[in-house]
Amino acid sequence: MAKAGRKSSPTKSNVSDKYTAILRSATKVFARKGFFNSKVSDIAAKAGIADGTVYLYFKSKDEILHSIFDRAMAEFITEGRQELEKLDDPLEKLHKISSLHLDRLGSDRDLAIVFQIELRGSTKFMQEFSAAGFAEYLDVIRSTVEEGQKSGVFRTDIKAVICAKILYGSLDEMVTNWILSKRSYPLAPMADEVMKIFLGGILAK
Repeated sequence: MAKAGRKSSPTKSNVSDKYTAILRSATKVFARKGFFNSKVSDIAAKAGIADGTVYLYFKSKDEILHSIFDRAMAEFITEGRQELEKLDDPLEKLHKISSLHLDRLGSDRDLAIVFQIELRGSTKFMQEFSAAGFAEYLDVIRSTVEEGQKSGVFRTDIKAVICAKILYGSLDEMVTNWILSKRSYPLAPMADEVMKIFLGGILAK
């Protein structure tokens, strides 16, 4: 029998649940109020926890924003690599990357708003953003293009890294337009349109 008064230590599961709950709540708060107008107390209230509990997991509001990006990007890259391993054709791989990108953000409007608007609120953050998971994401696209070049599917007179940035930029713009549009439409199908235009410029003749 446990001694009276002894406090049980939080399990890894409980810690993970609270960490995830804070990030999810922060995503909703940032998307609705804007990062700069949001307070840690707003996030805590949304998560149903005390303000001080948030600081047990994060040092600041800035760190919460960074963590939203890092976690989402890590999950996306992991899922993307797993899906790409199932494919052999570079064309199919690029299409999968595009559809996963738009499907992921199209299924979570709050996350899309944070990614497209709140993460880009300062030059400092954009520099850190570009140096983090974004570089790894671009590398996944670049390596796929290079694979297609080696197999003769894609043109070899273009730089794979530039292709990666162009494709990402196109997908990025589709998400931004979707957020700002007054029309309601599914985002994921736009991957087909992006790929039609993109591949028209890199397919070997």
